[in-house]
Amino acid sequence: MAADEIRGAAQGSAPVPLSVLDLVTVGAGRTASDALRTSVDLARLAEARGFHRYWVAEHHSMPGVASSSPAVILAHLAAHTDRIRLGSGGVMLPNHAPLVIAEQFGTLEAMAPGRIDLGLGRAPGTDGATAAALRRTDLPQALGSARAGGTPIHSGADDFPQQLAELTRFLDDDFPDGHPYRRIHAVPGPVQATSPGGVQSPHRPPVWLLGSSGFSARLAGVLGLPFAFAHHFSAQNTVPALDLYRESFQPSAVLAEPYALIGVSALAADEEKEARRQVLAAALSMVRLRTGRPGLVPSPEEAEAYEFSPMERDFVDSWNANVIHGTPDEVRSGLDDLAKRTGADELMITANAHGGDVRVRSYELIADAYGLPTPA
Repeated sequence: MAADEIRGAAQGSAPVPLSVLDLVTVGAGRTASDALRTSVDLARLAEARGFHRYWVAEHHSMPGVASSSPAVILAHLAAHTDRIRLGSGGVMLPNHAPLVIAEQFGTLEAMAPGRIDLGLGRAPGTDGATAAALRRTDLPQALGSARAGGTPIHSGADDFPQQLAELTRFLDDDFPDGHPYRRIHAVPGPVQATSPGGVQSPHRPPVWLLGSSGFSARLAGVLGLPFAFAHHFSAQNTVPALDLYRESFQPSAVLAEPYALIGVSALAADEEKEARRQVLAAALSMVRLRTGRPGLVPSPEEAEAYEFSPMERDFVDSWNANVIHGTPDEVRSGLDDLAKRTGADELMITANAHGGDVRVRSYELIADAYGLPTPA
């Protein structure tokens, strides 16, 4: 696999390649259809302005996040773009059979050859009960065991290295002789090239490991895979995880040197005051999620009228301290500082706000601030 399917090139005056992470957020008074139309607009904008890749994250049972099916959304985005890399940031591997993921992303690769990334996470992307429903776990038994000190609902994460190895075998169609899956093939995939008259694409989606702690960082390093760290919700662990990834890295057929991107929450607005209003609304959404009340992303007006408790206000202040927001120049300065401080090879920006127009405008302003290419 060529490294240029992984490594990007910085555009304009950006310190590193810039990319987009889309949660397909749904604001109060809006529909999932509205959010998905915004995703198409954002993907087209990102492609036109020189962003390197566009990823969609898997979440479940959250009314304000309409990205439960990344593969479906990516197929839609592939039909509306021509060049930009598209991928999952990520697919939560314990929620799925590895063969199914190999088939889905083999299909995406056939739709958009040479443009698909497969980012994998080991968390459920939801609460324990929803994870049990996704994995067909016996919920009463699972919850009872969890109360007794076990972790059966999340046991899929413990098997992550084995699941990853199985998925990779399906993607490469190289189970050894004697393996029970030797005669099982992920289609579309390499097996088609071995059939009479078969011709197979030379591309296969590069695998990325995603994480918010040291486990995936070390595993990505040992396997010589690219690594994506969730700085946007685990900022205190960013530098230690990236250090661990680089220290653990072993050259592979995929990468000769480590390559790490970080997800960063950033929102630019024409006026600083408006940026503060928008991130307050997104923070209120997180308050509700963290306290078991997930809902649609509230409007700035609703957030301004909300009476935060002291504990909630502390959470908002802590959360927004890791959201780079303000005027385009302020956001550019914050992104520059973050790239320098972490040594990240790529910044993947997520902009969470109530309105799709606000998110689109934010990426436009960031692109302008860095002098990224403009459409002809």
